[in-house]
Amino acid sequence: MDRRVVGVETEFGLAHRGGERRGLPPEETARYLFRPVLDWGRSSNVFIPNGSRLYLDVGSHPEYATAECDRLTDLIASDRAGELIMHDLALRAEQAMAADGYAGTLYLLKNNIDSQGNSYGSHENYLIPRTTHFRRLSTILLPFLVTRQLLAGAGRIVPAADGRGAHWAFSQRADHMWEGISSATTRARPIINTRDEPHADAGVHRRLHVIVGDSNMSETTQLLRFGSTDLVLRMIEAGVPLGDFELEDPIAAIRTISHDLTGTATVPTRDGRRVTAVDVQSALLDRSRRFVAEHGAHHEHVDAVLELWERTLQAVSSGDHTLIEADIDWAIKKRTVEDVAARGGLPLDAPRLTQVDMAYHDVHPERGLFRMLERRGRATRLVDDDAVRRATVDPPATTRASLRGRFLSTARAFGVEHQVDWVQHKLVERPLEALMLKDPLAVEEPRLESLLDKLGDRAAGLQELDIEQRAAQPGPLALSERYRVRDAPPSDPPLI
Repeated sequence: MDRRVVGVETEFGLAHRGGERRGLPPEETARYLFRPVLDWGRSSNVFIPNGSRLYLDVGSHPEYATAECDRLTDLIASDRAGELIMHDLALRAEQAMAADGYAGTLYLLKNNIDSQGNSYGSHENYLIPRTTHFRRLSTILLPFLVTRQLLAGAGRIVPAADGRGAHWAFSQRADHMWEGISSATTRARPIINTRDEPHADAGVHRRLHVIVGDSNMSETTQLLRFGSTDLVLRMIEAGVPLGDFELEDPIAAIRTISHDLTGTATVPTRDGRRVTAVDVQSALLDRSRRFVAEHGAHHEHVDAVLELWERTLQAVSSGDHTLIEADIDWAIKKRTVEDVAARGGLPLDAPRLTQVDMAYHDVHPERGLFRMLERRGRATRLVDDDAVRRATVDPPATTRASLRGRFLSTARAFGVEHQVDWVQHKLVERPLEALMLKDPLAVEEPRLESLLDKLGDRAAGLQELDIEQRAAQPGPLALSERYRVRDAPPSDPPLI
């Protein structure tokens, strides 16, 4: 597959902290948060003109699913655009709650576990050929995903329990997975979900749905997370021998590996050996290098992915986490927490450090701890602010999302009732002309152009609207001028 379509779904943690009154519960807060979405789209499950999906998931978790992307930088920009869109909704919700007598602060957290131990996810979607042998795919992919937390874990402070003191873990999600492969999502939480919903031509494509990943704040962590997974998938699809690392118990292994930052913990394979996470990842990295040398790089970031992959494994095996302290989420957070602990002489289980752990994931562009680290040069950037801002209103130009975005923008501009999902595009007044766009890489569709042309000559002119005009449209896309992405303020407050 020369161009792979990838997307990520992010569930956000939500909390309201009141002033003198007690904060509202999550269910009530979520209703305030999605009030503009209901006003805009008459539903709490909508597609928006940047091609993405915005909805309330089980448990009142606000969720954002990126548009289809075939370039890693587009995926990263689209995912960050989701943070800005959610932040804008949070600002509106705060104002509405205050008007109703519920003053306070609404926090949106891009993490995977709350203070009560409840978990929520970050799900990845990869388009793969229907001809891919799923048994071989899962046999190779499961060990990779179980050990990938070394590369892409968000990190967390694990409270003292069962005789073990507070300690660091690579992953927030690892302790909440219950099966290796399953068709369930919330009930059993498998690492790989087998539900066959390709959102494309089912005779050609299959959608690989990965549930195990942590939500990432770092752009370079995302590059490694998606880029390494794509390389492993390409080798599987090409029939490349990748060695036998099939694990005896993937769920026990993912927990063991998560709680050992030394990378020395061993887990059993089905053939009776014991391997470390570094062993598995190093073997796959070595094979990836040879694969790229033989077949060439398929995108401009391959060398960066391989370099960061190697450097991360070196940091884990050597214990020198400074090698990645600006590039990998768990290491960035760990350094920040350790800095605060050192200044205050605090033990790892101090409530202050738990607060820092949570603050790292705050999506507020000014208050959020990770964004402050970025401004101070302590977290590496890949996409600039302008690209992120454009991604709040512009869909990726190289996938089907560009057609969906054009359809939504045009229909909305004309006030025409419409229905859209990942594949279907329909004007309610013209039900017999509904379009099913099954090619995720399509960027031209004469039937769609013909349908939109029937709305009038203004349809062609809509493309000429600049980003400021579109961002000013009512609804969840409109970013507050005060909180629009911009340069750092002249002087930041202390980190904590």
